[in-house]
Amino acid sequence: MSVWIKIAGIIFSISLVVSCHRRPVLVDATEFDREINGKQVALYTFENEQGMVVQITNFGGRIVSVFVPDKNGKLEDVVLGFSSLEGYLNAKERYMGCVVGRVANRIAGGMFMLDSICYQLPLNDGGINTLHGGIGFSEQVWQVDSCDEHSITLSYFSPDGADGFPGNVKSSMTYRLTEDNSIEITYRAETDKTTPLSYTNHSYFNLSGEGDETITDQELTIYADKITPVDSSLIPTGEYLSVEGTPFDFRKPKMIGAQLSENHPQLLIGNGYNHNWVLKEVADNEVIHAATVWDPKSGRTLDVFTDAVGVQFYDASYLSGEDVGKSGKPYLSRGALALETQGVPSAVNRPSYPSVWVHPGEIYTGTCIYKFGIK
Repeated sequence: MSVWIKIAGIIFSISLVVSCHRRPVLVDATEFDREINGKQVALYTFENEQGMVVQITNFGGRIVSVFVPDKNGKLEDVVLGFSSLEGYLNAKERYMGCVVGRVANRIAGGMFMLDSICYQLPLNDGGINTLHGGIGFSEQVWQVDSCDEHSITLSYFSPDGADGFPGNVKSSMTYRLTEDNSIEITYRAETDKTTPLSYTNHSYFNLSGEGDETITDQELTIYADKITPVDSSLIPTGEYLSVEGTPFDFRKPKMIGAQLSENHPQLLIGNGYNHNWVLKEVADNEVIHAATVWDPKSGRTLDVFTDAVGVQFYDASYLSGEDVGKSGKPYLSRGALALETQGVPSAVNRPSYPSVWVHPGEIYTGTCIYKFGIK
């Protein structure tokens, strides 16, 4: 668009570039402004120079909104969530966007042995297993230790015996929005008794936009050649299974729905994809490339990096439409995906898997990076 102006008797033509993309409609922070058990809940908003916007609440350390551009520069929210604290408190899906701990995923029978003592945990997974640490971290109001323009650090003290776990555990986590459109999540914890620790973030992503169609036409790559197969209650059997020649082979980009209808026993058990991919068989501190998602419709990409030994790919097949999200759309089966970086599920009961035990004097650390881009 050209605009003509007159300065000192001379007429100039100036070309203006006018953006047709408006700022995103953010979740109203006042909808999170309340106390739970005497602790203040709030919503925090971060924006980088690229225009990416992230909203995080200290209730369960949840990622509430993630606005990133598509191939045409249009900003859309790509993470499932709710527009108020009440939405999270009343949701059928309790783990939307939150931090999960003390132990992510399932523990068989809700129990483990340590120094000849049997520890019994809540059976919050069909009355059979413990899922995501019981009540765990996701329902807690985390303390805000620091907050600046691009990052927030949260902490939580879990007392000895919480959800049946031993040890007083002091945990902290930092979310940082970077200029390369990444959300960097780092965890740190220490304990005064030996206890299992394996944290993860449980965000549900749809690169087409939250509440928009299914993710079955999106392409996924997982940089791993094995999974940990599971029994009928989704507990790993203690073995490793090669993905070669199976629907679990995502070593090259493949549409998520390409082989969902195959009669593979692990697909039947999981009602689709709800499995742990083996990124490494020995725990170390090296951050590696775990997975890539590409949405051909929007052109958006999501790359996941982590130092964890595994990543749980869940295709959200159990979302039922009962939860209605920020845009007013129901969250349907396979309307999103989760890529949860973690230790191997039920590793406390499987010595063949990398250990999740943390001892007094040791520091538990973890890293997960969600990096967004365009292809």
